Amino acid sequence: MIPASAPLPPGERPKLQCLNRPEDFQRAMAGPWLAKTPHFALHHLFEPASRPNRHIRAPGLSSAAEPESYGPVDKSFENPVDKPVDNATQAPTAAAWDTTEPQGAPTQGVWAGYVVPKRHARRAVTRNLIRRQMRQVLADQHGSVLGLPGGIWVVRLRHGFDRTQFPSAASESLKQAVRDELQQLMGHAIVRHGQRGARL
Repeated sequence: MIPASAPLPPGERPKLQCLNRPEDFQRAMAGPWLAKTPHFALHHLFEPASRPNRHIRAPGLSSAAEPESYGPVDKSFENPVDKPVDNATQAPTAAAWDTTEPQGAPTQGVWAGYVVPKRHARRAVTRNLIRRQMRQVLADQHGSVLGLPGGIWVVRLRHGFDRTQFPSAASESLKQAVRDELQQLMGHAIVRHGQRGARL
């Protein structure tokens, strides 16, 4: 259930954080999409991202510090869902994750993740272009008057762009087409989100 509430002013909103755990992507995409366009789907889960249980270490996961916000490098576009897990023993156990907020923490944060499967975008430069546009459109929305409601947001490429129409891997025309459709996707999502809130 998504409560209807006035958006916080931009200066008072939680940072848009990077989603980077497989379980969070799976939880967000397990439910129905919030908005869909010919090439993209947008999922929203009104729950906080999970964090490693401080007493149990999830196998195969890095112990590096959590990124607080998006960085400018391409590595920030990577996520653990674009590729299948080769070794099932590396998947975290249920006990290794905790979705409760620590005492004194904000009730709600905002997390964003991007899924760009290789089967829909074979060339790495195209996948990076799409991820950049995904990140930028969500960041623009988060900084707008309406902002992004709290919880987990996942943007997913569900169909590839026609290579006969966009032969170049990273042309300006492809970039503009991706951006325009993502903005349309976000517009649909905000409208549907408002309709949900109005029903409560």
